[in-house]
Amino acid sequence: MIKLLVASLTLLNAGVATAPATMPAPDIRSVGTWNELAVDAVRINRSTDADAARLYAMVNVAVFDAVNGITRQRTPALIPATGPRHADQQAAAAAAAHAVLTRLDPARAGSYDIQLAADLQQLGRGREAGAAWGADVGERVVAARAEDGSTPVESQPAGSGPGVFRAAWSGTQYRNVTPFAVRDAQAFVPGPPPALASAAYATAFAEVAGLGNAAIPAPDLLATYQFWSLPAGSDQPPGEWLRIALGVAADRRLPLADESRLTALLTMALADTTVTTVSTKYAYRHWRPTTAIREAGTDGNPATTADPAWSARAGSVGGTPEYVSGHSSYSGAGSAVLALFFHRDRIAFTHATDSAPGGVARTYPSFSAAAGEAGRSRIYGGQHFEFSNRAGLGLGRAVATEVVATSLRPC
Repeated sequence: MIKLLVASLTLLNAGVATAPATMPAPDIRSVGTWNELAVDAVRINRSTDADAARLYAMVNVAVFDAVNGITRQRTPALIPATGPRHADQQAAAAAAAHAVLTRLDPARAGSYDIQLAADLQQLGRGREAGAAWGADVGERVVAARAEDGSTPVESQPAGSGPGVFRAAWSGTQYRNVTPFAVRDAQAFVPGPPPALASAAYATAFAEVAGLGNAAIPAPDLLATYQFWSLPAGSDQPPGEWLRIALGVAADRRLPLADESRLTALLTMALADTTVTTVSTKYAYRHWRPTTAIREAGTDGNPATTADPAWSARAGSVGGTPEYVSGHSSYSGAGSAVLALFFHRDRIAFTHATDSAPGGVARTYPSFSAAAGEAGRSRIYGGQHFEFSNRAGLGLGRAVATEVVATSLRPC
């Protein structure tokens, strides 16, 4: 990769005019451009939500540490090293992201090389030093996370009996992955879901049986479910919160150092939320509403009624244990980081998700409003109970609060 970087710089020096040293370096939107490429990689590779969150975090940790290693204003995210003061920060950011993406997505290395060359072409003095420093940081991030527990893939076998998720599911190794920022991801695992015989369970059961029933036409509920469904081939729920952050940052024209800090905090929180979410699913192994409603005669609760023909509005049972809702936990984390970073929740924004019906955007008055809708969409789709939505939102918010409070602090 270093050879490719040197070759790009040699080509630029040989045949492309550079920006005059007396002119300020142009804003090449390193953070936005390279995150868009990371999002595309997740879509093309059909990455899981857990793998997507890890990729986003590695890219943004590398970008932050590359920029911060030059400015030396804050504690590092992962790499405790300093770069040359005269290095170009935009070049460092682009090269750091390039280093991570070419390692983790080698099939598209050629397109990443082209983008890096295009970025560097716009920069003047300090670009060679910045690119070399950024590449070094990116390589160090990849090396530091190589043995983080994200591989090999592990699975939990299919279960049986009342209250138990029935299918085998993979990706369970993420319950043991080394967090990016929190001290102990297991500390955020919530208590168990309501007992099957409880009134709280019966209440949640009745709600999803009505709102999530595919046999009851409800175009508005279906559209909300679809808007936030984000299946394989999309940017996944972590990617939507990353895109929301990038949009808000662009609207406010955040400088590079601030934007890189925002996306690093956000993606570290999302990645660490994965660890707690998978741990929770693995520990409680709770059944999905489809199974629960069809087999309600086995749950020991006189307030629930079995409907063997019931189907979820989403069209599927769901591929992982029900408790907690991962969409909710990612949304809790994403919305909390944004509110904490900007020191207020009520920032309106307009956004279209990857799965938005017809590509139509929605406008939200606050980050928490979007998170609330994302969580409720899982009940509308018949995928989750409300107690799993609430627990997921709380889990994500708690992780985010620790990440923002303890990470990337002023030196």
